[in-house]
Amino acid sequence: MVKVYSYEKCSTCKKALGWLKARGIKAEVLPIVEKPPTRAELETMLGFVGDLKKLFNTSGELYREMKMSERFPSMTPNEAITLLAQHGKLVKRPFLLGQGFGYVGFKEEEWAKSL
Repeated sequence: MVKVYSYEKCSTCKKALGWLKARGIKAEVLPIVEKPPTRAELETMLGFVGDLKKLFNTSGELYREMKMSERFPSMTPNEAITLLAQHGKLVKRPFLLGQGFGYVGFKEEEWAKSL
């Protein structure tokens, strides 16, 4: 079973969850705002995506409010992971973790490779 952090008002999240359901793929769905990914999960995902900035929802309102485009360049990886673990709206979604793979955002062709 995969774990998906999702936001109920996010159309991309809805599309991704529908895609999983249509394929009969069971998923543990967690509300990303109320229960953001843990530090360990964020660090695992970083290992899959390879770029810390890819973990951030750069088009989100909170990203802009917190002036993250200005702050991010001077942040340490530890500071960035801590911030993501505290603020689910900063995390790129959907955030999917499986056994040996992980994806941020929904690209059907990518997800199809592992699921």
